[in-house]
Amino acid sequence: MLFQIKSYLKFLWQSKNEHAVHSPFVFNLLTKCFYDKKYKLEYAILKKYRNELLQNKNTISVTDFGAGSRVFKSNIRQISKIAETAGISPKRAQLLYRIVHYFQPETVLEIGTSLGLATSTLALGNPKAKIITLEGCPNTIAVAKIQLQKFNCNTIECIETDFLSYLQNCQQKTESYQLIYFDGNHSKKATLDYFELLLPTITNETVWIFDDIHWSADMEAAWEIIKNHPKVTVSIDTFQWGLVFFRYEQPKQHFIIRT
Repeated sequence: MLFQIKSYLKFLWQSKNEHAVHSPFVFNLLTKCFYDKKYKLEYAILKKYRNELLQNKNTISVTDFGAGSRVFKSNIRQISKIAETAGISPKRAQLLYRIVHYFQPETVLEIGTSLGLATSTLALGNPKAKIITLEGCPNTIAVAKIQLQKFNCNTIECIETDFLSYLQNCQQKTESYQLIYFDGNHSKKATLDYFELLLPTITNETVWIFDDIHWSADMEAAWEIIKNHPKVTVSIDTFQWGLVFFRYEQPKQHFIIRT
């Protein structure tokens, strides 16, 4: 926790808003997407999806393949508590919705379904998108599937799998995803493994979002490597997320942006 506080104070000191951005691409992204304050009807659906989970007092046994939890001391967890502490926050869900709606990706990959809070957001952002979401825990993805079906998220394929094995197979097929949301394993090695395995799938329009880039010193180190990679042209640090773009026509630039 002390590490994150120090990281956040550093972020506040260095971060800017749209007035300090001279890239037309990033300026438009900020003004038309990040800072869009207009209420969206989809926000009410996201709230209802979340509230149903927050009212679910059933417990499940969670198999954690990632870096572990700082909140839960047991693998037996109440669904409402998972939604409250481990899922995407309401503010972040709204921003994720706006990002997907802004870019309108036709193919989306989510690494880490959990209870489907972010998954439903991806689907609402572009109802026509083909979405594949990966989850290693069988009990968690079972809850997500039921919840997503309730909300008619019919363009989503939920896959119970080991992330690394799936992505290694994905690399062989060289499938292309226009947007990838990385929220499955908050460790440096896993994050960089996923990054390298998915690089063959990038196009000029690709958008990648890495969650919890300041979660630990390891995750910060992974983010530094990612944003400095020669194929990454534009990177944006919002503290919670790191966004990367591979636009060939863009000069290499890094932005630290308050949202």
